[in-house]
Amino acid sequence: MSSDPWGRVDEQGTVYVRTAEGERVVGSWQAGSPEEALAYFERKYQGLEAEIGLLEHRVRKTDLAAKEAQVALDHLKAQVTEAHAVGDLDALAKRLETLTGEIETRQSERRAARAKAQDETRAAKEALVTEAEQLAESTQWREAGDRLRALVDTWKGLPRLDRKSDDELWHRFSHARSVFSKHRKSHFAALDNEREHARAEKEKLVAEAEALSGSTEWGDTAARYRDLMAQWKSAGRAQRDAEEELWARFRGAQDVFFQARSAAFSERDAEQGENQKLKEALLVEAEAILPVTDLKAAKAALRSVNERWEAIGHVPRAARPQLDGRLNTVERAVREAEEAEWQRTNPEAKARAAGMTGLLQQAVDRLRGDLEKARAAGNANRVAKLEAELAGREELLEQAQRSLQEFSG
Repeated sequence: MSSDPWGRVDEQGTVYVRTAEGERVVGSWQAGSPEEALAYFERKYQGLEAEIGLLEHRVRKTDLAAKEAQVALDHLKAQVTEAHAVGDLDALAKRLETLTGEIETRQSERRAARAKAQDETRAAKEALVTEAEQLAESTQWREAGDRLRALVDTWKGLPRLDRKSDDELWHRFSHARSVFSKHRKSHFAALDNEREHARAEKEKLVAEAEALSGSTEWGDTAARYRDLMAQWKSAGRAQRDAEEELWARFRGAQDVFFQARSAAFSERDAEQGENQKLKEALLVEAEAILPVTDLKAAKAALRSVNERWEAIGHVPRAARPQLDGRLNTVERAVREAEEAEWQRTNPEAKARAAGMTGLLQQAVDRLRGDLEKARAAGNANRVAKLEAELAGREELLEQAQRSLQEFSG
């Protein structure tokens, strides 16, 4: 009989393995010596040991899935339990139990990691949904639209949750995008309507502007063009192509009118420049009337100047105040001379002046008589009072006499 620390072979060739629970038959050997039998069954043990070592390496050093590791572990446990091998099977069993704990720990860690990843994914998707729902009410169409597209790309890059949760969040996310798209579509439809209305209004303005382009009613037409421009600005914008085409026509019509007006004004200014020279020559003639020494001749000369002045016509606007002012100076001087002559020759005024002079002369004569009496009586107070009153009346009499002399001049 042959044996070693972990097994033996009896005389009949039966092979035993020693375990903590006692001996167990693992096979029989009839083909050779007991030593060869033990060596054979020890090699089977070594094969099991190698498989366990490989599984330990895969569990500890690779990303072997826990399910796959568990299947391999259960298979090896069964092999060790019923192993037809000679060796320290209890040690192999302990290694497998240790590996069982490691696989369970890994499973727990992976479950925790998956749960954490799911929580993070849920939080990320809920944040995307919240932002999308906020953007759904935005009127910043370009920025919000770009941001929603970026959110979709972000969503696609995230892992899936459980079907129910994922579907619920996606439904909210998709609904927010639909609300935004609906609002944007409605906005641009309204904008298109506004632009179409603006186009129709501006076509009317263009038609009127083109109809006015040949007008020679410079003032009224220029004012109307200002009104049309104000209406153009308040009409809103048409579609870009239509806006540019209508504006070109509108500006073109205005340019035709204002260029024609400018040409007409240039011609008029040239003509009025000549008129200015003629009127300046007339002013030299008119100003020669001053000072007025012969009223009749001055009035005749001024009348002649006025007749020719009116016949000349308009002068440039800038020169008008100065020319009219010079002529008004001459006219005012003639009117003042005429007024002075009328006052001098007015019979009623002359009679009033003569009457006033007579009354003042009588008052002076009376005061002189009273003064002589007061002096003869030696009444000093009365003399002083009468002298003061007499001086005042004599001054008034002198003024009245000068006025009466003017009527006789």
